[in-house]
Amino acid sequence: MLSVLLSLNLSHLGLWASGLILVLGFLKLIRLLLRRQMLARAMDSFPGPPTHWLFGHALEIQKTGSLDKVVSWAHQFPYAHPLWLGQFLGFLNIYEPDYVKAVYSRGDPKAADVYDFFLQWIGKGLLVLHGPKWYEHRKLLTPGFHYDVLKPYVAVFNNSTHAMLDKWEEKAREDKSFDIFCDVGHMALDSLMKCTFGKGNSGLSHRDNSYYLAVSDLTLLMQQRIESFQYHNDFIYWLTPHGRRFLRACQEAHDHTDQVIKERKAALQDEKEQEKIQNRRHLDFLDILLGARDESGIKLSDAELRAEVDTFMFEGHDTTTSGISWFLYCMALYPEHQSRCREEVCEILGDRDSFQWDDLGKMTYLTMCIKESLRLYPPVPQVYRQLSKPVNFVDGRSLPAGSLISLHIYALHRNSSVWPDSEVFDPLRFTPENVATRHPFAFMPFSAGPRNCIGQQFAMNEMKVVTALCLLRFEFALDPLQPPIKMPQLILRSKNGIHLRLKPLHLGSGK
Repeated sequence: MLSVLLSLNLSHLGLWASGLILVLGFLKLIRLLLRRQMLARAMDSFPGPPTHWLFGHALEIQKTGSLDKVVSWAHQFPYAHPLWLGQFLGFLNIYEPDYVKAVYSRGDPKAADVYDFFLQWIGKGLLVLHGPKWYEHRKLLTPGFHYDVLKPYVAVFNNSTHAMLDKWEEKAREDKSFDIFCDVGHMALDSLMKCTFGKGNSGLSHRDNSYYLAVSDLTLLMQQRIESFQYHNDFIYWLTPHGRRFLRACQEAHDHTDQVIKERKAALQDEKEQEKIQNRRHLDFLDILLGARDESGIKLSDAELRAEVDTFMFEGHDTTTSGISWFLYCMALYPEHQSRCREEVCEILGDRDSFQWDDLGKMTYLTMCIKESLRLYPPVPQVYRQLSKPVNFVDGRSLPAGSLISLHIYALHRNSSVWPDSEVFDPLRFTPENVATRHPFAFMPFSAGPRNCIGQQFAMNEMKVVTALCLLRFEFALDPLQPPIKMPQLILRSKNGIHLRLKPLHLGSGK
C-alpha cells in the first residue's frame, strides 16, 4: 500500500514538474516574442536584406566571405540595415560615420545579449561594465596607460620580437612559406605577460603556453556562440560539447590568472621582494592594479582584479596579434610600401639593434601604413551596444531606448562614400591634411567616444616596434597558393592562417 501511494505521489510530482517546466518555457517564449516584436517595430523604417524564417541572417554571416557580403549590403542599404541572429536577436547594423557618431559619442552600455556571454570568462571588467562602476574602474586603470608607464615597455617589445625573429631565421632557411599568425600570437602573449605580470626574459613557460591555447579556444568558442542562436540559452549551452569545452578553457585561464595574482600578493608580503619590485625599471599592469584605490581608499577585490587582468589579456593579446599579422600581409601584398617603410626604419635605427621610445614618433610612413592596414583589416570587425535612451539619426530616422546596435567596423572602413577607392591600400589617406578633412568617426579600429579602447596607445606602440623590427630582418612575400581567407571571429583572423615567404636581409641591424 505504501509503495503504491509513494509511486502515485512521485507520478503527481513528475506531472507537476513537467507542467511547471512547460509553463516556464511558455512564459519565456512569450517574453522572447514580445521582445522580438519591440526590436522589429523599432527597425520598421530600416529596409534590409531578406532573412531566413528561422536563422535570420545567421547562415549568411557564417559563410566564407561574409565580411564582404556585409559590405555589399552596406552599398545596397546606405546608413544601416537590420541584422538578425536567429529570430529573437535583432540589431541595427550601422556603418556610416554620422550614424556611428549619434551612438558612439554617448556612453551607452555594451549589448548584454552579446557581452553577457563574456562574463563566465572575463568577469565584470572594463569591457562589460557600465554606469558609475565602469567610470570608477576606467579612472582607476587610466594611470596604467600613462606614457611614463608605457615608455619602458618598448624594451620588452624589442626583446620578445627578437626572440620571434630568431625562430623565423630558422624557418626561412627552409625556403618555403609558413603561417605567421601563431608565432605572432606567442610573441604578443610573451610581451603582454611581461607587461602585465612582470615575467622575466625566459619566454613562455608550459603554463603560459596552456594559457595561450585556452585564450585562443575561448575566442573561437565565443564567436560560435554569438552566431548560433541555439547556444544563446545558458542552460542548453552548458550541456553541449562546445559549452563544456568553453568551461574547461575558462578554468584554465582563471587558474593561470589566480596563480599569478596569488604569487604577486605573497611577494608583496616579503620585504625583500617588495624592495625588488619597487626597484624594477618599470611597474607592470598588475603592480598598478594592486596599488589602485578609489576615492574612499578601497582597493579592487580579488574578483575585480581577475576580471581586469583577464580583460586586458584578452583585449591586448589577440587584437595586436591580428593587427600585426594583417599588416605584414599588406606589406607582402604591396612591396613598394614595404620598401619605403624599411628605408624609414633603417634611417631611424642607424647602427643600433633596438628601438627606443623617442624613435616611435619618427616612424611617420610606417604609422600611416599601420593605420591603413587597420582600416582594411580592423582587428575587431564588429562591436555592439544597447541604447540607454532614444537616438535620432542625421536622416530623420530614430530608434527607441532598449534597441540593439551593431557597429560593423569592417564595413565602415570600406564605405566608399567615406573612403574613395576603398579597396585600394593607400597610406596617404592618413597624412595630417587628409585626416583633418575626414569625419572623426570614419576610422575606428579602437572604437571612439567615451568608451574608446583604453589600451590603444599601448597597442600602437607595440605594433610600431614589432613591425619595424620585422621589416629590418626580413623581406616579406606572398604565397600565391595559400591566400588568407578572412574569418570574422571576435578578432579578425584567417581561416587557413597567413602564409608568407620570408627572405633574411642581414642589414646589420636587428641582431
